[in-house]
Amino acid sequence: MKFQSLTIIMLLASTLLVSAQPFNAEITPEGKDPYLLGKINKDKLTSAPYSDWFVTNYDDYQPNTAVVNNFKETLKHYTITAFIGTWCGDSKREIPHFYKILDLAEYPMERLTLVAVSRDRDAYKQSPGGEEEGLTIHRVPTFIFYKDGKEINRIVESPVTTLEADIDAILKGAYASNYQTVAIVSQLLEEVPLEKFDKKAKKLLPKLKELATKVSELNTYSNVLFLSDRQEEAIAVAQLNTRLFPEESVAYSSLANKFYFIKKKEEALLYYEKALVLDPKNQELKVTITGLKQKEAH
Repeated sequence: MKFQSLTIIMLLASTLLVSAQPFNAEITPEGKDPYLLGKINKDKLTSAPYSDWFVTNYDDYQPNTAVVNNFKETLKHYTITAFIGTWCGDSKREIPHFYKILDLAEYPMERLTLVAVSRDRDAYKQSPGGEEEGLTIHRVPTFIFYKDGKEINRIVESPVTTLEADIDAILKGAYASNYQTVAIVSQLLEEVPLEKFDKKAKKLLPKLKELATKVSELNTYSNVLFLSDRQEEAIAVAQLNTRLFPEESVAYSSLANKFYFIKKKEEALLYYEKALVLDPKNQELKVTITGLKQKEAH
């Protein structure tokens, strides 16, 4: 009975903590521009200083009304959660366009949840309410479309065609978002134990190589995992990235950085040296390698 009471108290405390998160919270780092954090709404985006970019981009965007009319009634049956960074250039461009489309479609705004994430290293692309947890938010903006509580699809960072055309394709079940490499790797992390990830990932290499267009795709995802206290998964993804892009110095240096931060100096040195072979003029790598070797000597 005591255990049951304690569990109820903990659940209530958790609920109160989440509900206590401030709405339209603004963070002002020392010497930097302010940004929004947590759940926000359009009212805040249309106030200074965010109105400088929101209003202009909203007014300038002219959606294809014929395409919007295609999904105007259907969209109302979906809920949408959007993750943005008011510090992010892509978000500053896309979120005003998105609102313009929703207004044109007469979408019920109570079905939209807008979450602003952090740019701080210790909480990178995270919200104080934890709304991003388990959703693989590695790029912003990310617009997630739900039907009956189940994710149907998402638009990641920028539209494949246009926002309204992408929404139309999602509702028709004929859409593949940007960063399909991340989607596949994220799903693999969910489906298999970490000790089997490498073996399974090797079998997917041909497909991943066809989809991956640049080293930064999995590199950014790996960084987000690492900064979300999922270090082992981050390292596994970073190692996979070196196989996808074996000629890219940054793939090795990114992996080395992660080993360094978890104090695995030998592994860090190994990958820093591999990075330097591919980028022999990189002075920062040379200094880092020299410093590591000096520490090992003592």
